[in-house]
Amino acid sequence: MFVIVGLVVVFGSILFGYTMHHGQVGVLLQWSEFIIIGGSAFGAFLISNPMSVVKGTFGSLASLLKPNPYNEKAYGELLRVLYDVFQKARKDGLVGLEAHIEDPEKSEIFKKYDFFRHHHHALPFLCDTLKVLLTGAVEDHHLAEILDMDLERMHEAEHQIPSALATVGDALPGFGIVAAVLGVVITMGSIGGSAQSIGEKVAAALVGTFLGILLSYGVVNPIAKAIESRNRAEASYMSCIRTALLAFARGDAPMTCVEFARRNIEPVERPTFAELEALTRKAA
Repeated sequence: MFVIVGLVVVFGSILFGYTMHHGQVGVLLQWSEFIIIGGSAFGAFLISNPMSVVKGTFGSLASLLKPNPYNEKAYGELLRVLYDVFQKARKDGLVGLEAHIEDPEKSEIFKKYDFFRHHHHALPFLCDTLKVLLTGAVEDHHLAEILDMDLERMHEAEHQIPSALATVGDALPGFGIVAAVLGVVITMGSIGGSAQSIGEKVAAALVGTFLGILLSYGVVNPIAKAIESRNRAEASYMSCIRTALLAFARGDAPMTCVEFARRNIEPVERPTFAELEALTRKAA
């Protein structure tokens, strides 16, 4: 929602200020300039990125229209599912978890937690790590290395999308100059025409530079930053799971494991210890 509000403020402020100086909005609607700049930017985006990044970009743009899912409710659910899993392992041993981690879609534990169960990274991350622990003893520093490697690869994959958008955003002023130069070429071909005709063509050429700079600093680069911020929120969510798993591998009690995870949550989203106790009672 803030993305939409921000875009409205950006374009509204520019258009309001422009019309205050008696500017004609119709002059800015140079569709040929939109085609040159937008088409060139999109073509460059396709050239420089694999299809997975292209598809992921559209998915990330759509996700920005929804509220940030990594809120206090999501973290509360995460602490409950971690406590549930660790408590099950404490009662029945890791063998008791085997059926749940081998086929998590049918697990009675995970069925209770919709957000976690449908998360494209969290559920496989937890189950795969528990499978490693189930196969035999893994030293703490080796497990930490495995988890860090996994999270690092996730981060690199997610970072490709905002990085690709930022690259296009940085190139947009250049494409705006290309559109402006083409407009000047057209103007020079009409140099014998009336002053009004030449003035209109010069104005149209300058709109290209204006659009390139506006789309770069007012649209594409801010959107890239918004996607990067959403990715950081997901990284924090995954880091909580990592912290709890390391505590579990050390042999800590389930409540201690989820307390480690709770301390890893940003203060603005972190439940209190009393709330954690209430969540774990509910999970039990």
